[in-house]
Formats: sequence, C-alpha cells, structure tokens
Amino acid sequence: MAEVENSGGDSLWALVHAERASLAGDLAALTDEQWQHGTLCGDWTVEQVLAHLTAAASINQRQWLRSMVAARFRADAHNQRRLADHMGRTPAETLQRFTAIIGSTTAPSAHTAAYLGEVVVHAQDIRQPLGLDGTPSVQALTAVAEFFASRDFTVPSRSNCEGLQLRAADSRFTAGYGLLVTGPTIALVMTMAGRTAYLGELSGPGAPTLRARIQHSVGSVGADK
Repeated sequence: MAEVENSGGDSLWALVHAERASLAGDLAALTDEQWQHGTLCGDWTVEQVLAHLTAAASINQRQWLRSMVAARFRADAHNQRRLADHMGRTPAETLQRFTAIIGSTTAPSAHTAAYLGEVVVHAQDIRQPLGLDGTPSVQALTAVAEFFASRDFTVPSRSNCEGLQLRAADSRFTAGYGLLVTGPTIALVMTMAGRTAYLGELSGPGAPTLRARIQHSVGSVGADK
C-alpha cells in the first residue's frame, strides 16, 4: 500500500496502530449476535463499522478521489460501497481483514490525527453499545481532542465548540475560550464527533450550549460515519 506524507509524525501512526490492535483484541471473542449488534454509527452494525475502518485504512488519495467521483461526491454512497468491498463472507473474515491493516499508514490525506480520530471514535461506536470495557489511551484521546477542537474536518467539531472552553478532567487537554465544559477526555472527543450518548458525562456552564448544538447537528444530518 502506498504511504502518505505523515504530518503527525511516527508517534501518531504508532497510536493509530495501537488503537486498531486494541479494538481487534476486544472483538476477537464476539458472538454472531454481537457482530450484528447496533452501534453509535447510524444504522451500521458492529461488523459494518469494522469493515468501514478497514476501508479507511486501505485507500490512498488518488483512490479516494476516484471513488468519490464515481459516487458523485455523495459521501454516504462512497462509504457504503467501500464498506461492502471490505466485508468478509463471515464476521471472522471481516475481523481478519481488519487485522491485516493494523500496521497500515495508507490514508486519503496527510492528516494523521484525523485517522487516529477515525479509529478512536469508531472503536467507541462499537464498544459502548456492547458494554465492552476497552477505552483508547489518554495519549490517543488527547491528540484527537486537540485536532477536533482546532478544525472542522469530516464533522463540524470546531464549530460546535465555538465560544466555549473545553477542559478535560483526566488529561492535559484544554481548548477554546468562553463558558466552561468539562468531563472525561473520551466524552469530549465523542461529543465533538457528534455522539449524543456521551453528553451526560459533561458538566459546566457551557454544557447546555454544547448539548443543544450537538443534538441539533445530529438531528439535521444524522449520525456521522
């Protein structure tokens, strides 16, 4: 697989690889019923979200552009086709395909922190509904939180936090100015990614504002994929 310019350095790719490996380990003993369980990612099942992660780690910039053109720049159509390409005949085969890309540095762009965010968020999309205990490392969560707070990439994370100060209760992460929103780093990351399931873990005078923005955003466009 072709590699992209690594703007985040080897340390970010090491975190990506570690989080993929951790997720693969968490899923190794799932039952057939659990593989078809719903997730925080719209109407996708656990197996579909995992196939999506495999697809994201298997496409370079040229391939991504070609796929988007074929989909007439409809992200949902692009994602659905790529997901189907990486689904196995069985959940075990889907997991095997994911395991094969754990060490990949292939990506559509050089925004390494975004692809760390991809695996961090989608891992929790899977773990949270299944009640799995695994969580991303604080290093991975902090890097993703800083990226999400700094810009809108695939989700309006920065716009949703405008005029608010975010402060993690369990890490060094802090960003922005204004009414304070505080909570676990994982809750801040997942909320910035548009996951309403984590809103209850946030507090502070700015929490109602952020909650309203996220709920409005999700109600308008649906769950992010």
